[in-house]
Amino acid sequence: MGKALTGAAFALALVGAGAAPAVAGTADGDAGTRARPNDAPVTFAGTVALSNCSGSVVRTPQSQPDDPALVLSNGHCIEGGFPKAGQVIVDRPSTRTFKLLDEDAGVLGTLQADQISYATMTDTDISLYRTTTTFAEIESKYHVRPLLLDPRHPRKNTEITVTSGYWKKQYKCSVDGFVDQLKEYWWTWKDSVRYTPECQTIGGTSGSPVIDDHTGRVIAVNNTHNEDGEQCTLNNPCEVDRKGLITVRHGTRYAQETYGIVPCVVDGSKLDLGRKGCELPVPQA
Repeated sequence: MGKALTGAAFALALVGAGAAPAVAGTADGDAGTRARPNDAPVTFAGTVALSNCSGSVVRTPQSQPDDPALVLSNGHCIEGGFPKAGQVIVDRPSTRTFKLLDEDAGVLGTLQADQISYATMTDTDISLYRTTTTFAEIESKYHVRPLLLDPRHPRKNTEITVTSGYWKKQYKCSVDGFVDQLKEYWWTWKDSVRYTPECQTIGGTSGSPVIDDHTGRVIAVNNTHNEDGEQCTLNNPCEVDRKGLITVRHGTRYAQETYGIVPCVVDGSKLDLGRKGCELPVPQA
Protein backbone atom coordinates (compact mmCIF):
# COMPACT_ATOMS: atom_id res chain seq x y z
CA MET A 1 0.00 0.00 0.00
CA GLY A 2 3.57 3.81 0.84
CA LYS A 3 3.86 5.16 4.25
CA ALA A 4 0.86 5.96 6.40
CA LEU A 5 -1.24 8.44 4.46
CA THR A 6 -4.68 9.96 4.72
CA GLY A 7 -7.54 10.70 2.34
CA ALA A 8 -7.02 10.37 -1.38
CA ALA A 9 -3.26 10.14 -1.01
CA PHE A 10 -3.74 7.16 1.34
CA ALA A 11 -5.94 5.52 -1.28
CA LEU A 12 -3.07 5.76 -3.74
CA ALA A 13 -0.99 3.76 -1.35
CA LEU A 14 -2.67 0.33 -1.52
CA VAL A 15 -1.41 -1.23 -4.69
CA GLY A 16 -3.46 -0.45 -7.11
CA ALA A 17 -3.04 3.01 -5.93
CA GLY A 18 0.44 2.12 -4.24
CA ALA A 19 -0.94 -0.90 -2.34
CA ALA A 20 -2.92 -1.17 1.57
CA PRO A 21 -7.53 -4.03 1.63
CA ALA A 22 -32.59 -9.36 -23.81
CA VAL A 23 -31.26 -12.91 -24.13
CA ALA A 24 -30.62 -15.35 -21.35
CA GLY A 25 -26.99 -16.11 -20.54
CA THR A 26 -25.59 -19.09 -22.39
CA ALA A 27 -23.64 -21.95 -20.88
CA ASP A 28 -20.33 -20.22 -21.44
CA GLY A 29 -21.54 -16.98 -19.88
CA ASP A 30 -21.97 -15.14 -23.18
CA ALA A 31 -25.21 -13.42 -22.05
CA GLY A 32 -26.43 -13.05 -25.59
CA THR A 33 -23.40 -11.10 -26.81
CA ARG A 34 -20.56 -12.07 -29.09
CA ALA A 35 -18.11 -14.59 -27.68
CA ARG A 36 -14.49 -13.56 -27.26
CA PRO A 37 -12.10 -15.85 -29.16
CA ASN A 38 -9.75 -17.73 -26.87
CA ASP A 39 -6.25 -16.24 -26.81
CA ALA A 40 -7.40 -12.96 -28.40
CA PRO A 41 -5.12 -10.18 -27.11
CA VAL A 42 -6.24 -8.62 -23.83
CA THR A 43 -7.11 -4.96 -24.42
CA PHE A 44 -8.36 -2.04 -22.32
CA ALA A 45 -11.94 -2.41 -23.57
CA GLY A 46 -14.35 -2.45 -20.64
CA THR A 47 -11.85 -1.12 -18.11
CA VAL A 48 -12.42 2.16 -16.31
CA ALA A 49 -10.43 4.89 -14.61
CA LEU A 50 -11.49 6.11 -11.17
CA SER A 51 -10.21 9.31 -9.59
CA ASN A 52 -7.65 7.36 -7.56
CA CYS A 53 -7.70 3.78 -8.80
CA SER A 54 -8.50 1.43 -11.67
CA GLY A 55 -11.53 -0.74 -12.30
CA SER A 56 -13.65 -2.56 -14.85
CA VAL A 57 -17.23 -3.08 -15.97
CA VAL A 58 -18.04 -6.68 -15.07
CA ARG A 59 -20.86 -9.18 -15.39
CA THR A 60 -21.51 -12.73 -14.23
CA PRO A 61 -22.53 -15.67 -16.44
CA GLN A 62 -26.13 -15.04 -15.32
CA SER A 63 -26.21 -11.30 -16.02
CA GLN A 64 -28.87 -10.05 -18.43
CA PRO A 65 -28.38 -7.27 -21.02
CA ASP A 66 -30.93 -5.03 -19.29
CA ASP A 67 -29.34 -5.36 -15.85
CA PRO A 68 -27.55 -2.28 -14.47
CA ALA A 69 -23.83 -2.48 -15.23
CA LEU A 70 -21.47 -3.15 -12.33
CA VAL A 71 -18.02 -1.62 -11.83
CA LEU A 72 -15.47 -3.69 -9.93
CA SER A 73 -12.58 -2.15 -8.00
CA ASN A 74 -10.99 -2.47 -4.54
CA GLY A 75 -12.64 -1.82 -1.20
CA HIS A 76 -9.82 0.57 -0.39
CA CYS A 77 -10.66 2.62 -3.50
CA ILE A 78 -14.13 3.77 -2.41
CA GLU A 79 -14.88 7.37 -1.53
CA GLY A 80 -15.11 8.23 2.17
CA GLY A 81 -12.07 6.35 3.42
CA PHE A 82 -10.93 2.76 3.80
CA PRO A 83 -13.39 0.26 5.29
CA LYS A 84 -12.28 -0.81 8.74
CA ALA A 85 -11.39 -4.38 9.58
CA GLY A 86 -14.68 -6.24 9.89
CA GLN A 87 -16.69 -3.55 8.10
CA VAL A 88 -18.96 -4.47 5.20
CA ILE A 89 -20.73 -1.76 3.21
CA VAL A 90 -23.90 -2.56 1.25
CA ASP A 91 -26.20 -0.36 -0.85
CA ARG A 92 -24.57 2.95 0.09
CA PRO A 93 -25.70 5.82 -2.18
CA SER A 94 -22.94 7.06 -4.51
CA THR A 95 -22.56 9.46 -7.42
CA ARG A 96 -19.06 8.25 -8.34
CA THR A 97 -18.08 8.55 -11.98
CA PHE A 98 -15.88 6.30 -14.10
CA LYS A 99 -14.14 6.95 -17.41
CA LEU A 100 -14.89 4.04 -19.72
CA LEU A 101 -12.03 3.00 -22.01
CA ASP A 102 -11.90 1.42 -25.45
CA GLU A 103 -9.49 -1.30 -26.55
CA ASP A 104 -6.66 1.22 -27.06
CA ALA A 105 -7.28 3.00 -23.71
CA GLY A 106 -9.10 5.91 -25.33
CA VAL A 107 -11.87 7.47 -23.24
CA LEU A 108 -15.29 6.61 -24.66
CA GLY A 109 -17.44 8.40 -22.10
CA THR A 110 -18.41 8.58 -18.45
CA LEU A 111 -20.46 6.12 -16.42
CA GLN A 112 -22.08 7.14 -13.15
CA ALA A 113 -22.90 5.09 -10.10
CA ASP A 114 -26.05 5.36 -8.04
CA GLN A 115 -24.75 3.19 -5.22
CA ILE A 116 -21.89 1.17 -3.79
CA SER A 117 -23.60 -2.20 -3.89
CA TYR A 118 -20.82 -3.84 -1.88
CA ALA A 119 -17.45 -2.97 -0.40
CA THR A 120 -15.17 -4.52 2.18
CA MET A 121 -11.54 -5.04 3.13
CA THR A 122 -12.36 -8.06 5.28
CA ASP A 123 -11.32 -11.46 3.86
CA THR A 124 -11.01 -9.74 0.48
CA ASP A 125 -10.53 -6.22 -0.89
CA ILE A 126 -13.33 -5.47 -3.34
CA SER A 127 -15.94 -2.90 -4.23
CA LEU A 128 -18.87 -3.23 -6.61
CA TYR A 129 -20.62 -0.10 -7.84
CA ARG A 130 -24.03 -0.22 -9.52
CA THR A 131 -24.25 2.23 -12.41
CA THR A 132 -27.18 4.06 -13.97
CA THR A 133 -26.44 2.42 -17.35
CA THR A 134 -27.36 -1.11 -18.42
CA PHE A 135 -24.98 -3.59 -20.01
CA ALA A 136 -26.97 -3.36 -23.25
CA GLU A 137 -26.80 0.44 -23.28
CA ILE A 138 -23.01 0.36 -22.85
CA GLU A 139 -22.58 -2.09 -25.69
CA SER A 140 -25.00 -0.20 -27.95
CA LYS A 141 -23.56 3.26 -27.29
CA TYR A 142 -19.86 2.51 -26.82
CA HIS A 143 -19.44 -0.83 -28.63
CA VAL A 144 -17.54 -2.42 -25.78
CA ARG A 145 -18.51 -5.48 -23.79
CA PRO A 146 -18.34 -5.92 -20.02
CA LEU A 147 -15.68 -8.29 -18.75
CA LEU A 148 -16.89 -11.68 -17.54
CA LEU A 149 -16.15 -12.82 -13.99
CA ASP A 150 -14.84 -16.37 -14.11
CA PRO A 151 -16.92 -18.53 -11.73
CA ARG A 152 -13.99 -20.89 -11.17
CA HIS A 153 -11.09 -20.63 -8.75
CA PRO A 154 -7.96 -19.39 -10.58
CA ARG A 155 -5.16 -21.83 -11.30
CA LYS A 156 -1.44 -21.65 -10.66
CA ASN A 157 0.74 -20.78 -13.68
CA THR A 158 -2.16 -19.11 -15.52
CA GLU A 159 -0.82 -16.38 -17.79
CA ILE A 160 -2.45 -13.09 -16.84
CA THR A 161 -2.68 -9.41 -17.72
CA VAL A 162 -3.27 -6.75 -15.07
CA THR A 163 -4.96 -3.91 -16.96
CA SER A 164 -4.89 -0.47 -15.32
CA GLY A 165 -7.44 2.07 -16.52
CA TYR A 166 -5.91 4.72 -14.27
CA TRP A 167 -2.46 4.53 -15.88
CA LYS A 168 -3.64 3.08 -19.21
CA LYS A 169 -0.97 0.45 -18.82
CA GLN A 170 -0.85 -3.34 -18.81
CA TYR A 171 1.32 -5.71 -16.80
CA LYS A 172 1.84 -9.30 -17.98
CA CYS A 173 2.96 -12.21 -15.82
CA SER A 174 1.57 -15.45 -14.34
CA VAL A 175 -0.12 -16.68 -11.19
CA ASP A 176 2.77 -17.73 -8.96
CA GLY A 177 0.58 -19.26 -6.25
CA PHE A 178 -1.96 -18.60 -3.54
CA VAL A 179 -1.65 -17.22 -0.02
CA ASP A 180 -3.73 -18.70 2.80
CA GLN A 181 -3.77 -15.39 4.68
CA LEU A 182 -2.31 -12.09 3.50
CA LYS A 183 -2.00 -9.62 6.38
CA GLU A 184 -1.48 -5.88 5.99
CA TYR A 185 -1.84 -3.46 8.89
CA TRP A 186 -5.20 -4.36 10.47
CA TRP A 187 -6.65 -6.13 7.42
CA THR A 188 -6.49 -9.85 6.59
CA TRP A 189 -7.30 -11.27 3.14
CA LYS A 190 -7.87 -14.96 2.47
CA ASP A 191 -6.69 -17.10 -0.45
CA SER A 192 -4.95 -14.22 -2.24
CA VAL A 193 -3.28 -14.47 -5.63
CA ARG A 194 0.50 -13.94 -5.76
CA TYR A 195 2.05 -12.80 -9.06
CA THR A 196 5.31 -13.81 -10.63
CA PRO A 197 7.83 -10.90 -10.55
CA GLU A 198 7.11 -9.58 -14.07
CA CYS A 199 3.97 -7.72 -12.93
CA GLN A 200 5.57 -4.62 -11.40
CA THR A 201 2.32 -2.85 -10.58
CA ILE A 202 2.48 0.63 -9.05
CA GLY A 203 0.28 3.11 -7.20
CA GLY A 204 -2.91 3.72 -9.17
CA THR A 205 -3.22 0.14 -10.38
CA SER A 206 -5.40 -0.78 -7.40
CA GLY A 207 -8.68 -2.23 -8.62
CA SER A 208 -7.30 -3.32 -12.00
CA PRO A 209 -8.90 -6.49 -13.34
CA VAL A 210 -6.58 -9.50 -13.46
CA ILE A 211 -7.46 -11.14 -16.76
CA ASP A 212 -6.77 -14.71 -17.84
CA ASP A 213 -4.90 -14.33 -21.14
CA HIS A 214 -6.46 -17.50 -22.55
CA THR A 215 -10.15 -16.93 -21.71
CA GLY A 216 -10.33 -13.16 -21.35
CA ARG A 217 -12.18 -13.61 -18.06
CA VAL A 218 -11.52 -11.74 -14.83
CA ILE A 219 -10.05 -14.03 -12.17
CA ALA A 220 -8.97 -11.45 -9.59
CA VAL A 221 -8.62 -7.76 -8.76
CA ASN A 222 -5.19 -6.23 -8.16
CA ASN A 223 -4.74 -4.76 -4.68
CA THR A 224 -1.35 -4.54 -2.95
CA HIS A 225 2.39 -5.19 -2.81
CA ASN A 226 5.18 -5.27 -0.25
CA GLU A 227 7.03 -1.99 -0.76
CA ASP A 228 9.73 -1.88 1.92
CA GLY A 229 10.31 -5.46 3.08
CA GLU A 230 8.55 -4.83 6.40
CA GLN A 231 6.36 -7.44 8.07
CA CYS A 232 2.56 -7.03 8.06
CA THR A 233 2.64 -3.22 8.14
CA LEU A 234 0.83 -0.69 5.97
CA ASN A 235 1.95 -1.17 2.35
CA ASN A 236 3.94 -4.22 3.43
CA PRO A 237 1.70 -7.28 3.44
CA CYS A 238 3.05 -10.54 4.81
CA GLU A 239 2.03 -14.09 4.01
CA VAL A 240 0.76 -16.38 6.77
CA ASP A 241 0.41 -20.10 6.09
CA ARG A 242 -1.97 -22.53 7.77
CA LYS A 243 0.59 -23.29 10.47
CA GLY A 244 1.00 -19.60 11.28
CA LEU A 245 4.40 -19.26 9.62
CA ILE A 246 4.99 -15.69 8.41
CA THR A 247 6.83 -15.01 5.17
CA VAL A 248 7.81 -11.58 3.85
CA ARG A 249 8.38 -11.24 0.10
CA HIS A 250 9.80 -7.78 -0.58
CA GLY A 251 8.49 -6.38 -3.86
CA THR A 252 5.91 -9.10 -4.42
CA ARG A 253 2.49 -8.10 -5.81
CA TYR A 254 -0.91 -9.57 -4.94
CA ALA A 255 -4.55 -9.68 -5.99
CA GLN A 256 -7.88 -10.82 -4.56
CA GLU A 257 -9.86 -13.58 -6.24
CA THR A 258 -13.23 -12.72 -7.76
CA TYR A 259 -14.90 -16.08 -8.44
CA GLY A 260 -16.63 -15.82 -5.05
CA ILE A 261 -18.59 -12.78 -6.22
CA VAL A 262 -20.47 -14.75 -8.89
CA PRO A 263 -22.87 -16.74 -6.63
CA CYS A 264 -23.86 -13.53 -4.82
CA VAL A 265 -25.13 -11.57 -7.84
CA VAL A 266 -28.83 -12.07 -8.68
CA ASP A 267 -31.37 -10.54 -11.06
CA GLY A 268 -31.02 -6.83 -11.66
CA SER A 269 -27.34 -6.86 -10.62
CA LYS A 270 -28.44 -7.01 -6.99
CA LEU A 271 -26.40 -8.83 -4.36
CA ASP A 272 -27.94 -11.52 -2.18
CA LEU A 273 -25.39 -12.25 0.53
CA GLY A 274 -27.59 -15.00 1.93
CA ARG A 275 -27.84 -16.89 -1.33
CA LYS A 276 -26.57 -20.46 -1.41
CA GLY A 277 -22.92 -20.48 -2.45
CA CYS A 278 -22.34 -16.83 -1.59
CA GLU A 279 -19.51 -16.59 0.91
CA LEU A 280 -18.76 -12.86 0.86
CA PRO A 281 -18.57 -11.34 4.35
CA VAL A 282 -21.88 -9.93 5.59
CA PRO A 283 -22.46 -6.78 7.68
CA GLN A 284 -22.26 -7.36 11.41
CA ALA A 285 -25.26 -6.41 13.52
